[in-house]
Amino acid sequence: MLVQSLCGVNNTRLNYNAFRLFIRHGHRLRGKAPGVARTLEQRLAEERAVDPELARKVNIGFPHLKPARSAVLKERLTHLKAQRANTELEKASRTQTLTIDPNQVKSDWLKTSGPFHVRRVAEHYGIFEHLFGAAYFVPRVNLDITFFNGDTASPVYYGNVLKPSEASQQPEVAFDSSFDFRATSGSPVKTSSSLWTLVLTNPDGHFTDSSAEYCHWFVANIPNGDLQKGDKVIPYLQPIPPKGTGFHRHVFILYKQEKRLDMSEFKVEEQNMDLAARTFKTCDFYRKYQDDITPAGLAFFQSDWDKSLIEFYQNVLKMKHPVFEYDFPKPFLRDQEWFPLRKPFNLYMDKYRDPKQVAKEYLARKLARTHPFEGPETPLRFPGAHPVRNVPSWLRTEIKRDRLGWGRINDV
Repeated sequence: MLVQSLCGVNNTRLNYNAFRLFIRHGHRLRGKAPGVARTLEQRLAEERAVDPELARKVNIGFPHLKPARSAVLKERLTHLKAQRANTELEKASRTQTLTIDPNQVKSDWLKTSGPFHVRRVAEHYGIFEHLFGAAYFVPRVNLDITFFNGDTASPVYYGNVLKPSEASQQPEVAFDSSFDFRATSGSPVKTSSSLWTLVLTNPDGHFTDSSAEYCHWFVANIPNGDLQKGDKVIPYLQPIPPKGTGFHRHVFILYKQEKRLDMSEFKVEEQNMDLAARTFKTCDFYRKYQDDITPAGLAFFQSDWDKSLIEFYQNVLKMKHPVFEYDFPKPFLRDQEWFPLRKPFNLYMDKYRDPKQVAKEYLARKLARTHPFEGPETPLRFPGAHPVRNVPSWLRTEIKRDRLGWGRINDV
C-alpha cells in the first residue's frame, strides 16, 4: 500500500509539472508547445516554396578572372621582402607616425573583394531584381562619378543620398577603359580601343507605368572612356522625385560594347522635356542588344524631394507640381454594444458619428462663447479649483478638460 501511494504521489507531481508547461503568466497556451510547433517563418516557407532551378540567378556580366596561384604567391613574397627591408617603415610603425594612403586602400579593395561587395549592396537595394529580373552581374569596372554644384562636389557611391539641387547639372564620369575582359584566364588584358554605353535610369519614378523607368541620361558608343566623343542619345535630366514618394534610386550602368551600335530608336532631342519620351526598360534594352553589350560597371544614389523641384516642374517640365499622400485606411470600429462598460459615454458615441459634424459642434460651442468685438471669455485663473455640480459624470469630465485646454478642443 505504501508503494502504491508513493507512485500515486509521483504521478500527480508529473501531471502537475506537465500542466505547468502549458501555462504562462496565468494564460493557457493553445496548440503545441514552443519548440514543437512550427514557426511562422517555417510555415510561410512551405507555402511559398519555389523551384530552385526557376529561382536561380543568371550572371550576365564578365567572369571572374582569377590569376594563377603561383603568381599571387610570388607577388606576396616580393611585397613582403620589400616591406621587411624598409627600415623607415618599421621606425614609423614603432613611433606611431605611420600613415596609410586611402586611395591605395581603395585601389586594393577594388582589385580584390570590392566588386563582390558592390554586388551584395546592389542586391540589398533591389537593383538587379527591378532592372534585370532574374539576372545579375559583378561590376568589374569602377565608376568614378561626381556632381559639381558651384564649389560643392557630390560623389556617387553605392546608395548615398543626393538632393535634386546637388545633382542638377550633368556629372563628370571617369572609368578605366583599357581592359579587355575576353581573356579566359589570368588578369584582364590591356587594349588600345574600346566602346562603351552609359545609362542613368530611375526605376521608382514613372508616373503611369510602375514596371517602366525614366531614363535620365543615355550616352552610347563612348570611345575609350571619353564621354564627350560619345553619341548623346538622351540628354541629362536631373532627379525629379515627387513630394511624398520617398527616396528614388538613380542607377548608373556601364555596358561594354563589342562593336558600334545604332541607338537612334531611343533618341530624345535636347529641347524635348516630355517625360513620356524618356520611358525606358532596362531588361528589354539588354535583351535586344545582349549579343553586343555586357554590363561591366555600376553605381547608384538615392534622391528625395526638395523645394527646388517646385520651380523645376513648373518652368522646365511645364507641368503641375505633383504631390502624393498616403491613403490611410479608415479606423476599425467594432459593432456597437448595448451596455459599453468602463467607456466614457460621450467619447464612445462620438466614435460612430461623422467627424465633420463633431468638429462643427465644437466650433459652434467655441464661437458661442466668443464676443465678436471683445474676443473670447477671460480664462479662469485656477480652472481646477472651481467645482462642477449637478451634472452627469461624463459632462463634468468634459467641462474640466475644456477649462484646462485638454483634448480635441485645441484642434478647433
